[in-house]
Amino acid sequence: MRVLVTGASGMLGRATAQRLLTRGDEVTVLQRRPSGLPCAEVLGDVAEPAVVARAAAGQDAVVHLAAKVDVTGRWDEYARANIRGTENVVAACAAGGVGRLVHVSSPSVSHAGSPLFGAGAGPADPARARGSYSRSKAVAEQVALDADSAALAVLVLRPHLVWGPGDEQLVARIVARAATGRLPLIGSGAALIDTTYVDNAAAALVAAVDACGPVHGEALVVSNGEPRTVDEILSRLCSAAGVPAPRGRVPAHAAWLAGAVVEGIWSATGRRSTPPLTRFLTEQLTTAHWFDQRRTRTALGWRPEVGLDEGFARLAAWYGGAGPGADLAVSRCTPGAASG
Repeated sequence: MRVLVTGASGMLGRATAQRLLTRGDEVTVLQRRPSGLPCAEVLGDVAEPAVVARAAAGQDAVVHLAAKVDVTGRWDEYARANIRGTENVVAACAAGGVGRLVHVSSPSVSHAGSPLFGAGAGPADPARARGSYSRSKAVAEQVALDADSAALAVLVLRPHLVWGPGDEQLVARIVARAATGRLPLIGSGAALIDTTYVDNAAAALVAAVDACGPVHGEALVVSNGEPRTVDEILSRLCSAAGVPAPRGRVPAHAAWLAGAVVEGIWSATGRRSTPPLTRFLTEQLTTAHWFDQRRTRTALGWRPEVGLDEGFARLAAWYGGAGPGADLAVSRCTPGAASG
C-alpha cells in the first residue's frame, strides 16, 4: 500500500512510518525537517496546501499526525497547524483520490475536566475542550469526520498519553523536573489514568490503516488498557530514568490556583517556554481518566503488544544503555513537533 504519514519527525509518527516500512508498504513522510527514514520524503508545512497536495498525490492512505502540541502559544498558531493543516489534508485526499484517511486526535477533545471511569470516545466538543490545543484538535477532528464519504473513508484514533524511549513531550519533561527535585505530587496521586506505550500506539495506527473502509466515520480511543495511579506512573518513569521519585505534595486546589496565576504571567509576558504548572495539567494529574477499549480492539482487530511493566523495563534499558543524546534513531526524533 502507498501510505503518507504526516508528522514523522515526532516519536509516534516516526514509529508508525517505521512499522509500515517494515511490513513492506511504500511510505512517504511529510514534515518540516528531514526524518532520516529510508523512504520518500516531502519537506514542508501541513498548513501549506500545495505541499500537502504534492505529498498526497498517488497515495492509497494518509495517516495524519502533524500538529502543534503544547500548552502555551497563540490560538492562531494552533488553528494554523491543527485546523488548517487538517483542512489541507482532507482537501488533498479528495483531490488526489486517496481512499483512506486515519486522523490522529486526542481524548482531550471531549474532556471537560470531570473524572472519566471506563469512558467511551464521546464526540469532539470544541466548546467544552480545555485549552487551545484541545479546542483546535476538537475542531480538526470534526473537519476530518465531516469528510467521511463513500469516496474517502475517515477513521479517527485518539491515542492517550503516548510515551516511550526518546519521548521529549512527556517523559523528558518529567525526568528533567525530577532530576532537579521539582516534581511534587499534585493532590493525592491516587487518580487512575490510562497511558499508551509508543509501540502499541503505532501498531494501532497501522491496524487503523487496514481497518479504515469497513470501519469509518467514528473516533476510537487507544490506550494500553492498564489504568495505574498517577503516583505509580510518575515514580516508575523516574525510576527508569534513574532520577528521584516525586517529592512532597501540593494540594489540588492550591495547584489549580497557582496554575491560573502562572498562565496569566506567561500570557502577559508572551513567554514561549513551557510553564511549570497549568490548570489543565492540574486536572490531568488529579482527575481519573481511563477508557473502555472494547470497541477499539474489536474495530481494529488490535491488542497492545507491550504491557506497561515491559514498557517501563524498555525505558530503563534505553536510559541505561542508549540514553538521551545517543547516536540512535530513537534519540534523534523530536516528539510533538508543531506541524511535524
